[in-house]
Amino acid sequence: MVKKIPVVVIKKIAEVDKILPALKSDGIEYAEITFRTACAEEAIKYAVKNYPDMIIGAGTVINAEQCKKAIEAGATFIVSPGLSVEVAKICKENNLPYYPGCVTPTEIMQALELGIEIVKFFPANVYGGLKAMKALSAPFPQIKFIPTGGVDSSNIDEFTAWEKIYAIGGSFFVKDALAKMNNN
Repeated sequence: MVKKIPVVVIKKIAEVDKILPALKSDGIEYAEITFRTACAEEAIKYAVKNYPDMIIGAGTVINAEQCKKAIEAGATFIVSPGLSVEVAKICKENNLPYYPGCVTPTEIMQALELGIEIVKFFPANVYGGLKAMKALSAPFPQIKFIPTGGVDSSNIDEFTAWEKIYAIGGSFFVKDALAKMNNN
């Protein structure tokens, strides 16, 4: 089954107690808390402590410093919009999955050289979506993808039907879960 990895932006710690229960009630066990805000590290630490039944990772990790902070906070996976060799090395040293953004053959080859076989494909809608991933899978049959950006409730089924999709990422999971929770 394809995993759902919501991209979660926390601006205030109190939002964790609103968003994570909504995701859980929607059957989602993952949360990628992004390093786009000042409270990201604190939010990850809080989520790991208070939602032990969820798999909490860090997203938008763009350098070694953020990666180290995310790991110290308890993140169990790291996601980047692009590929960072430094972040890859830190994740490998800490035995954590690292999902770098890779959309070109060169980036995928670099990921493979680093021992990475699951990559974020971001922004999926800008870089050709499913059609582009299928083309890339020909020379790189070992690669699995996490498309993010341009995937939503209206087209998720066409992505999840393909065996090379490891997970789907996106903020739409948060919006959908909160809307369902508010309607109940």
